[in-house]
Amino acid sequence: MSFTGDLEHLSIVDVIQLLHATRKSGTLTVKGRKGESQLVFNDGYIISANHYDNSLRIGNILVEAGVIAAETLSAALDEQRNAGSNRRPLIATLIEGGKVGKDDAYRGLEALIELTVVEILTWKRGSFNLDVTNVTVSDEYRYFPEKLHEEITLHTENVLMDALRIYDEKKHGGLLLEDELEDEDIPAHDAAAEAAGMIISADDLGLADVDSLEKAIPQVFSGLEDRTPQLKIQELGADLSEKEQEELLDFLGSYAGTPKEGNERAEAIPSLVFFSADELMAYCVTTVCRQEGIFVFATTEEQDLDPIIEQLLAKNSQPVLILDAPDSIGVRFSPQKLEGLRQQKKKAYPRIATLQLVPPSDYVFALDSLRDGVRAVLPRPVREGREGTFLEDTLRFLGTLPSYLRAMGREQGRTPTARIAHGLTALRRLERPQDVALSLLQSVAEVFDRSLTLIVQEKGLIAERSIGIRGGREEGATPPLRFAIPLERASLFSEVIEKTGAFFGRTDDEIVVRHLFTAIGAPLRPTVFLLPLRGFGKTISLIYGDFGQREPSPVQVDMLEILAGEAGLVLENALYHRKREKPTP
Repeated sequence: MSFTGDLEHLSIVDVIQLLHATRKSGTLTVKGRKGESQLVFNDGYIISANHYDNSLRIGNILVEAGVIAAETLSAALDEQRNAGSNRRPLIATLIEGGKVGKDDAYRGLEALIELTVVEILTWKRGSFNLDVTNVTVSDEYRYFPEKLHEEITLHTENVLMDALRIYDEKKHGGLLLEDELEDEDIPAHDAAAEAAGMIISADDLGLADVDSLEKAIPQVFSGLEDRTPQLKIQELGADLSEKEQEELLDFLGSYAGTPKEGNERAEAIPSLVFFSADELMAYCVTTVCRQEGIFVFATTEEQDLDPIIEQLLAKNSQPVLILDAPDSIGVRFSPQKLEGLRQQKKKAYPRIATLQLVPPSDYVFALDSLRDGVRAVLPRPVREGREGTFLEDTLRFLGTLPSYLRAMGREQGRTPTARIAHGLTALRRLERPQDVALSLLQSVAEVFDRSLTLIVQEKGLIAERSIGIRGGREEGATPPLRFAIPLERASLFSEVIEKTGAFFGRTDDEIVVRHLFTAIGAPLRPTVFLLPLRGFGKTISLIYGDFGQREPSPVQVDMLEILAGEAGLVLENALYHRKREKPTP
């Protein structure tokens, strides 16, 4: 199984857990603003790591832990430099020179793995890629199994638990700098922040102060090779001519995705699970989908499908399963095998969409696939019978598939359930109280043509930001309107505030007609929506919505009430944290 994606779509914790659950081997490369780190897996266990910070090596770890003195480390590094062709890994130099015991060295290598995991836990933006063909263990970690006949196989769940514990302690203590800002918003290196403990270091594992060490320590890792697309195409597309390889490489290098529609919030980005034995096709599909922001898992193993799908569903992602066409031999991917797999996954996961790739001429297999309930059948480029146009067919297929998947995402994003899911996700990311009401307003605006925030005060309502009233919905929220609406007991507004439940229906309420409609204009039909936002036991604001100049349509009020309830909790939490952070006079 190989896959690639963005940390914004799937957290690194989920990625590591999935690799452990599916017992995979390979090199997981995680790229972020700070650099690139690697974790190497063998049968789901972590066996090696490469931290993005080149100065953080096993020698540093051992000095910080008090196992060796800084002078001992310097002498060992000098010995390495002078060894020439007989140069050994640092860990070998220290152990064989009697400077470090085997157990202390082992614990140091464990600490380096944990440091790497803790660091990448703070990366909220970036990408990851698993290369199952590349299990390159660094020199230090390779020494134990090769020379001491002792494997380094850290239990992945234990490493994650320790790393998350350290992460939580630093975050709750306000000492953790998470990678939330764009590159230009954060200086490349902040010595003051590092000294204050805001950047993850070896000190987080209970070791000594890393700042006292010499930073200019030469690299002792052999490193993990970055396999270029050209090498990938040459390796996986060995049956292609040189000209075909060049054209395919040019296409993948220049592919920039399709133009996106203006309303991204109405689009649910799908996650693709690609079941295929064709490694070249899997690589190409992964490459073009990445440009569209589509997360891809590719696997040849049937037993991997359930863990992958369940992991994506647990993250409120809507996976799309694509089954490759039957292979020419018909053993691993025979029509009968794929038929059974379609029926099995349809029964187990009725909510997910399944796409079946079919050879252009196999209309019987295509019809059987539709009978089994697949969402669509897509023609798959094959050489048999189309040798002259195979590359052209492949490029057209690669250009069309991401566009079709995004179209599916737009369709899924317009469903009420998808809108609520987007709203919940947006709310849970908020930290400032003033952003909560705006997020709720945006969620209501996805259902209604016009929406408005009304702040509840003692004697009336104050009109705040709106969407679709002073401009088009595509313009987003406009500045506050600032007109006032009196609060009287016998009004729809007062009733919603006191009963704390949402209202949706026709109204001829005098206050609504005389004050609200006069200020913003009356809709085609007097069918309105009022959603209270509550916090600390009282109604703080009302979100108003109507259909403008179109006919009303059904609304899932209960879903929006769930969203408002979550918004109230987020608001209370944000205000509580603000109060805690406010300095005491």
